[in-house]
Amino acid sequence: MRVTAVIPAYNEERTVAQVVRAVIASPLVADVVVVNDGSRDATSLAAARAGARVIDLPENRGKGAAIQAGVAASQGETLLLLDADLVGLEADHIQRLLSPVLGGEAEMTIGVFEQGRTFTDLAQVITPGLSGQRAVLRSLLQGVAGLDLARFGSEVALNRTAERTRARVVTVQLPRLTHVMKEEKMGFARGFLARLRMYGDILAAAWRQRG
Repeated sequence: MRVTAVIPAYNEERTVAQVVRAVIASPLVADVVVVNDGSRDATSLAAARAGARVIDLPENRGKGAAIQAGVAASQGETLLLLDADLVGLEADHIQRLLSPVLGGEAEMTIGVFEQGRTFTDLAQVITPGLSGQRAVLRSLLQGVAGLDLARFGSEVALNRTAERTRARVVTVQLPRLTHVMKEEKMGFARGFLARLRMYGDILAAAWRQRG
């Protein structure tokens, strides 16, 4: 079963290359697509230099639309979805995410940080369903209504689709993996506002997916 990694990225020039290199090193992944979601920095260049196939969106459309663009431009029957701001990604993490899907045990996996950093670990203990690290069958992902409108609510939309279709979902632990927090990227004030907007996207997606 062919695997395509789709990595949505917005202003992630500092971390995207190391994520791409880790994925390319995995023998399980055939294709790596980075969707540059209207970044204002050198995200696109960094991803391309690391070996990814890059899709440049002309303006920021949000995470859901970026994922949708990556899926449309790929052919993998299984999609590996990863955030571009990960720190510490290794081949073992990729195998943990993919193995249940490739082995026919699940239609989707959700990866949860552990033993990374206290705050990011705690956030995923509280809300594991919001993790962006996943492996998912193309058929399930393409069944998500309104993914292009979901922005940071893409995980909620995917979770609800899995519930409605009774898809098998497996949670896997991702030891020693973490990510750069918004407050670290932007400074506390701007990062906190960005986090509030993210929660707004999540609530909006939950509302659209109700019932």
